[in-house]
Amino acid sequence: MSNKKNIIFGTGPLGLWVMHTLAEKGAQVTLVNRKGEIGQKLPEQVEIVAGDATDSSIVHQICKEADAVFHCAMPPYTEWPDKFPPLTKGILEGVSRAGAKLIYGDNLYMYGYTKDKPIFENLPYNATGHKGKVRAQMAEALLDAHKSGKIKVVIGRGSDFYGPQVLNSGLGEMFFKSALSGKPANLLGNIDLPHTYTYIKDFARALVKLSENDKATGQIWHIPNATTMTTRQLVELVEKEIGQSIKIRTAGRLMVTLLGLFNPMIKEVKEMMYEWEHPYIVDHSKYEQTFGIDVTPHEVAIKETVAWYRQRIGLS
Repeated sequence: MSNKKNIIFGTGPLGLWVMHTLAEKGAQVTLVNRKGEIGQKLPEQVEIVAGDATDSSIVHQICKEADAVFHCAMPPYTEWPDKFPPLTKGILEGVSRAGAKLIYGDNLYMYGYTKDKPIFENLPYNATGHKGKVRAQMAEALLDAHKSGKIKVVIGRGSDFYGPQVLNSGLGEMFFKSALSGKPANLLGNIDLPHTYTYIKDFARALVKLSENDKATGQIWHIPNATTMTTRQLVELVEKEIGQSIKIRTAGRLMVTLLGLFNPMIKEVKEMMYEWEHPYIVDHSKYEQTFGIDVTPHEVAIKETVAWYRQRIGLS
């Protein structure tokens, strides 16, 4: 069993799968969220504690004996500009005082529309919407802290993800619940364009791998993904797995704009519509050339995801 102590801020799907990945390695893990509780049984060597991550003194106390700290926390989608930077600052300052390495689970919003070109780590931050700008601001702050010698930081970036425990995503609960119930499923934009999707377990495994390699620090890494295909092709894999066709309804920019007048969450999606109106292809060659590649084929990932949702909605 590993004697290293790992702290994970955030008990959403990414934080939980990082926890499971570490626990399978025999590592000691502490999960942190505001309530200090979670509605599922945890492995024996995992504990959960309450903590306000915006308070650096609390973060420091929790992390003072940690070797690695994973930042997988995220405020509600509609509250990023106000709540995300203070959250990340609190974690950064507290972990810095504790002397631990910080591994940040990031996404790709900061790049903005890349004019149909594959998304590489060295692209400029051209996001025009507030969510992309917030992501850029936080990443720059973390890397600046690393460059100054204040803390060791590594950033792993995943694309739109799906998988067990993933509820709030384009291929989340609304899609799978509708598909399994024989109801029309809603998706965004042009589903016949190539779109890179990240399987949540692959995201977690890659973050753990980055945490274990000092040569990863101070850099941004795109998480490796299974072969990019179109959203329609992924839907066809789901149809094959569940043994029935799925009726798809797609919402374009105009529909999202109209629905956003009544739904704050949908309003936030409008900023990201370029992802679904153009090819969205993520390049992970930097990671693959450095650490190799260990990804789950979409066929296997879909099988595992469908099985989890069947259990969740009582169909198994």
